[in-house]
Amino acid sequence: MTSLSYIADQITLYFGYFLLLIGITGNGMNILIFLSIRTYRTTPCTFYFLICSILNLAYISITLMTRIMSIGYGIDFTHTSIVWCKLKQFFVVSLSLISVTCSCMATIDQFLVTSKNANLRRYSNMKLTYRITLISIIIWCVHAIPVLVFRDIIPTSNTCVNINTIYAIYIPLYLIGLFCGIPVLIVIIFGYLAYRNIRQIRVLLDQHADRQITKMTIIQVLFIIIFMVPFGIYTTYSSITSNVSKSADRLLKEYFASVIILTLTSFYFAGSCYMFMISSKRFRQAVLARILWCKRTHRVNPLHLITIGRVILPYNT
Repeated sequence: MTSLSYIADQITLYFGYFLLLIGITGNGMNILIFLSIRTYRTTPCTFYFLICSILNLAYISITLMTRIMSIGYGIDFTHTSIVWCKLKQFFVVSLSLISVTCSCMATIDQFLVTSKNANLRRYSNMKLTYRITLISIIIWCVHAIPVLVFRDIIPTSNTCVNINTIYAIYIPLYLIGLFCGIPVLIVIIFGYLAYRNIRQIRVLLDQHADRQITKMTIIQVLFIIIFMVPFGIYTTYSSITSNVSKSADRLLKEYFASVIILTLTSFYFAGSCYMFMISSKRFRQAVLARILWCKRTHRVNPLHLITIGRVILPYNT
């Protein structure tokens, strides 16, 4: 069974490289596309996607790079720097919660914008979106402040751990509830409601909705369910069995399972761009035009002017 630990380390290392590569590339594409196309910038749902992409890029850069350096090269600054010990976990907690909150809000927005009720549709606007995003950032950064207080390096083992027993009880509760359970429940409910709305409405244009953005949101919902639910189940199991006496063999199996589940969860933060490309033809065209330079988004014909007397008439070639 000692080989199981080696296999887990190799999965962490090589999948870490892979996820870091596709995550930086994919989230970078998202940011470029959502910033450069005005329609995306001024649509509440895709603005949430933009914020998610920025946060996900920061999240995977911190978490995956740390794992790769630790497993592959034996370098872990959380063991030697008290500042990084605190800041790394602060970023992990705050960035992940803001990201899943924005994903939830994108799903809620699609329910609102596809609704037949005009009063509900009015809540889908950029002014409210900016406010919600700012409030979410403030709330989750404040929520992560205890990490800065209770995270410390144990001198005897040189490990970065939580040193407060009460906060240690809260950690699995927030992971199960705030990070996994509540977001999954929200995206399932509002994703279903948005899907039901578009099934009932033949012409989404009348509701000022965009079918491709709705499809992107539904894909995001599936993405969250597939890659978040296993993490929630494992965290629940770990919390229930935390006081159970376990053999070395069982601990090794649990470590291996945790590596697999953390790797799956990382796909949520790394892979949204590729899901958007699958679900939206317009997004694919934008990526090809602006990143790969394989296709132009549109062609503008030059406008020529004909002067007849004092009248100037335009005509297209």
